Amino acid sequence: MEEKLDFSLPEKKKRNNLTGKLSIVLLLIIAGLMLVNMLIRPCQQAPALQKTAGLSADQTKQLATKLAQRNLYQRAAKLWQDYLAEAKMPEPERARTLFQIGTLLEKGNLYDEAIEYYYRSEAAAKLDELEPQINAHVKDCFEKLGKFSALRYELMDRTSLKASDQAGGKVVAEIGAEKITEADLDAEIENSIDNQLSPMSAFMTAEQLNEQKKKMLEQYKSPEAKVQFLQGWLAQEILYRQALEDKLTEKLEVKKLLDEVTRGVLSQQMMNQQLADKINITETDLQTYYTANKDKYLEPAKAQISHILVKDRQQGDTLIGRIKNGEDFGTLAKEFSIDETTKEKGGKIEADVTTGADIPVIGESKELNGKIFAANAPSVLDEPAETKKGWEIVKVEQKTPERQKSFDEVRQQVISTLLSQKRQEVQTEFIKQMMDKYNVIIHTSAMTGAQTSK
Repeated sequence: MEEKLDFSLPEKKKRNNLTGKLSIVLLLIIAGLMLVNMLIRPCQQAPALQKTAGLSADQTKQLATKLAQRNLYQRAAKLWQDYLAEAKMPEPERARTLFQIGTLLEKGNLYDEAIEYYYRSEAAAKLDELEPQINAHVKDCFEKLGKFSALRYELMDRTSLKASDQAGGKVVAEIGAEKITEADLDAEIENSIDNQLSPMSAFMTAEQLNEQKKKMLEQYKSPEAKVQFLQGWLAQEILYRQALEDKLTEKLEVKKLLDEVTRGVLSQQMMNQQLADKINITETDLQTYYTANKDKYLEPAKAQISHILVKDRQQGDTLIGRIKNGEDFGTLAKEFSIDETTKEKGGKIEADVTTGADIPVIGESKELNGKIFAANAPSVLDEPAETKKGWEIVKVEQKTPERQKSFDEVRQQVISTLLSQKRQEVQTEFIKQMMDKYNVIIHTSAMTGAQTSK
């Protein structure tokens, strides 16, 4: 009898329902443990990654100190940060280390980051020895950043008697649910001034910019000035929001205008970038220019005078004779001078007379100017001088000779002059380069018309 082969699959045995559920739970637990293990492993390896090229904490500290001694402040700060992450230390020491990182960042001109680490130092531990230093360093950093409104509120916070008081937190306006604080307003004022100064930033030093910014901020000291600015800013803000809501930016004429403004701003920024990159005036440059142009920094000779203004020469000659005979110049000025602005002062003119310039109160008279500086002091000129106002009797009270101004006196003038010269040179050269690059040709003959055919 032929045996048949059975190719059918064996029937599956029914599993116990509880056993199946337990298996699923066990699988989920195992998968969870594997995931946790994967997450933990990088964390366990993190300290090794934090180490600087295999250096120990002490070696990192020594390297950071050496870099600081070589004036590599930013790199030194980075290593101190690595050291801080690796080393275990009490909070006071941590505060001192954070403060040290702040000073290195400040020396490296990273003033905003320096402020952060000074704050971190204070948060780690309040140390009496560091408090005055942090106050001074934070103030310097805000000044160097040109953040004068922020500095003002910082100083207010640091001198506030109430710990809960936060300077600048007073609400001065609201736009719907949005609240505008006093600090927000001051920041907007400062931003507005920064925008006004932006075109000059490429050819002014940071010190000059900050000085100019301080002067401009003085305009907004009064509450009235702040209210006026706030009203203008709010008007602009709500109009801007309405314009967006009305989709004005999608209108053709607005797009053209925005394109024109964008071109102007970008071209100016391009030039400013070139000026900033290529203008680098050193102290040696300033000294060299001053030495070569000392004649430009001479303080002219000056004289202090008194005068008596009369209507005719005869009266002038008579009064000069009386003065020569011993009568008091000031007394005669009060009695006879027709210049109401000086007669009660005995004829004294407050402003100095300088060589070659118009004479204060009296006016233009090169001849009289020359006689004043040719005379000795104190003395009365021998003859009255005729001017547009009448006849002048002049007494030279005191004279100061021409003086060479020192470099320190004129340093800012020298900086301004050199910056202006360099700016013109860089601007002219860069425009020429761009003209060549884009193959610009100006057909002047096409614009002058018939004149060129002559």
